[in-house]
Amino acid sequence: MSTGLRIGHGYDVHRLTEGRKLILGGVEIPWERGLLGHSDADVLTHAIMDALLGAAGLWDIGHAFPDTDPSLEGISSMILLERTVKLISEKGYQTVNVDATIIAQQPKLAPYIPRMRREIAQRLNIAPELVNVKATTEEHLGFTGTGEGMAAHAVALLEGTKTE
Repeated sequence: MSTGLRIGHGYDVHRLTEGRKLILGGVEIPWERGLLGHSDADVLTHAIMDALLGAAGLWDIGHAFPDTDPSLEGISSMILLERTVKLISEKGYQTVNVDATIIAQQPKLAPYIPRMRREIAQRLNIAPELVNVKATTEEHLGFTGTGEGMAAHAVALLEGTKTE
């Protein structure tokens, strides 16, 4: 039975490196470094996907989209988010809302957040006001504070759409 409300939490982290584009929430951010990963390494979208998959009881992003799969190399995380929506839909769930936080010392992300919300909402088939994205620093502490990497946390609320 897949009725009712379910909540999931997601967390992701990626190292910053030169020679890669910085993609967050499906938006390319002009900056000198990007995130290292098998896909486009969109840390925000990965955290959201983990929250969605967790809420639906579908393990995590590593199980759904393993980094050992060569067909996923360099893939847009927006495509993976669309596939995630399909997986949770097949389990009888739809997204109610998402709340996420990007942890990064630099660059300043506020100007890009409205577009991130729209891009994510479009893939989730919900209104942009149901996707909240925040950005914070760690006051130069830890790997995000020193600029070695970025992290993101997300929570997602799902609602059952069918009974069995």
